[in-house]
Amino acid sequence: KHGGYYPDRPFREQVMQEIKNDAGEISAVVTRNSYGCLVLNTARVMFVDIDLPEPKPAGLFKRLFGKPDLAPANNPQSEAMTRIENWTRANSDWGWRIYRTRAGLRILATQGLVEADSTVADGVFEALGADPLYRKLCKTQKCFRARLTPKPWRCGIRSKPERWPWLDAKQEKRFQKWEAQYHSYSANWATCEFIRHIGNPDVHPDVQSVLKLHDGSTRAASKLQLA
Repeated sequence: KHGGYYPDRPFREQVMQEIKNDAGEISAVVTRNSYGCLVLNTARVMFVDIDLPEPKPAGLFKRLFGKPDLAPANNPQSEAMTRIENWTRANSDWGWRIYRTRAGLRILATQGLVEADSTVADGVFEALGADPLYRKLCKTQKCFRARLTPKPWRCGIRSKPERWPWLDAKQEKRFQKWEAQYHSYSANWATCEFIRHIGNPDVHPDVQSVLKLHDGSTRAASKLQLA
């Protein structure tokens, strides 16, 4: 079901682009997933995906009578940011770029490289409250993943693309028609929004190239609506 970057295995998703480091080694690849989005796959440039609960609508009684809350409402994003900041203060050699996604936060470790299936990654995931499914995928696939383009249904596209590899030219043509619609519908949406950088300001050279691709492809500085 899921594809990804396996350093020693073939891809199960169509490879769209390879990113190489200064030594000429592949440091990341961009693939297309089953529902048509481009995904960044990195073996050692660490992304952490943190889901946040959606705000609960006010109950009927409160809406009718304006009954005030007895206690202040929790702010999940603020709580997650505080957790990241506290951890980073205690681990001052680390630096993070923090992004808001439609469903939560995405953070990118900038100070150096981390193996996706390492105990270091496990410890950071646990400390920062990473999404359990994301943690499992990173461990299994030995890579970090970050979606680069908007989810189609959030942009108003209800149809599904033909799955790659295509069986014939007709399937490929149907995919190309879907892709043209996707590009049109997603043009006014961003995948994430950059919030700020915390901790160690240094950026590892291998991270820099991935960061540039990520921020450009996700339109992280655009202030567009998130999808």
